[in-house]
Amino acid sequence: MGADHVGDRVGRLRRLAGLTQEGLAERSGVCVDVIRKLEQHRKHSARLPTLHALASGLGVELTALLGDPPGALSSGDADPPHLVAVRRAIMPPLFAPPVEPTGVERLSLSLVRAELADGWTLYHAADFGRLMEALPGVIADARLLAAVGSAEQRAAGQAALGKALQLGGHLAVRLGKTDLALSALERAHMAAGQSSDPLLAPMVANSVAWAYQRQARLDDARALAVHAADSVEGRYTDTAEGVRVWGGLLMSAATSYARSDDYETANLMMTEAEKAAGRLARLPPPVDGKLVSVFSRSSVRIERVRLAVQHERPEEALALAKGMRLSKDTPPSWRTWLLLDVARAHTDRGDATGAVRTLESLRRVAPAWMRHHTLAVAIVRDLWNGSPHPPGLRTLATFLGITR
Repeated sequence: MGADHVGDRVGRLRRLAGLTQEGLAERSGVCVDVIRKLEQHRKHSARLPTLHALASGLGVELTALLGDPPGALSSGDADPPHLVAVRRAIMPPLFAPPVEPTGVERLSLSLVRAELADGWTLYHAADFGRLMEALPGVIADARLLAAVGSAEQRAAGQAALGKALQLGGHLAVRLGKTDLALSALERAHMAAGQSSDPLLAPMVANSVAWAYQRQARLDDARALAVHAADSVEGRYTDTAEGVRVWGGLLMSAATSYARSDDYETANLMMTEAEKAAGRLARLPPPVDGKLVSVFSRSSVRIERVRLAVQHERPEEALALAKGMRLSKDTPPSWRTWLLLDVARAHTDRGDATGAVRTLESLRRVAPAWMRHHTLAVAIVRDLWNGSPHPPGLRTLATFLGITR
């Protein structure tokens, strides 16, 4: 398996920083006993606020500790050609002579919006390989629309370009390229300022806040999400689009509070977000929901489950998940995260049978995603190191390479 133990990452990065375990404890505020247990594999996972504190103490991005599954497995070699093409589409060559627009006659706003909707569908399905292949063409088409036609047509083109670059930013985060992500999102925000969509800038701000969270810049992420939410509330929250954008920003701010170990404030904000999601049923649906923030009662509840698990509140997480009916527009990636969090909650409660049953469901839904996900491996390893072994555990352990 390519997914090493979180303690191995902590130890490796600590030594690179020239720190003792006691020195890291002093820098991060994390108990030296926790650091020692992680590095000795006596503890297979840690609360997310603890990981944020360790990342801050080590001076690294959170992803250096999480070991999240990359969208395209990296061998340490040069970027693959499809990623180079995405990078070039996001950041065209500097100081190059202007290129004469071609192919304008085949383009239309509806065509590019359909391309964008397909791209976001691939993203939410975690089909990052196909998305890398398609995205450069989508960005090129949107950039062309933003450069031709009347002022009104160009503004609509800028809106499409902003969404295409935002998609590029999200993909780059999933690939572990947060600097590329922020470059894409900066360009997306510039396009939003010239666009016909007043909600695009706050949506891009939410994406930037997410990238900041991945870099362990929690104060920056929280401040940005709150500021953007304030710009939407009261002005646009009489429409489903506005409620979804505002609610997504509220969730983002809550997540930053939670990762800063302020669970109570986070839970209050998430409860408020869940109430706001209830208003969506009384409003006309968005014209194209795939191009608006993911926000619904289901997404809020899934995030509440995640935060409860990450703060070692397994009973609360399972109570929130019990009887949850996911809306049809809940992306596959959110469904897989829910199953993983529920499995983690069962494990934390000592219910190995419930954990295995949930992990079997996860394997049926997203086998490739599960195989490369560090948390899934950690949960099964915890179960394998315990006893007794419930039915189905050996099959899962073999599937993830833990029995070898």
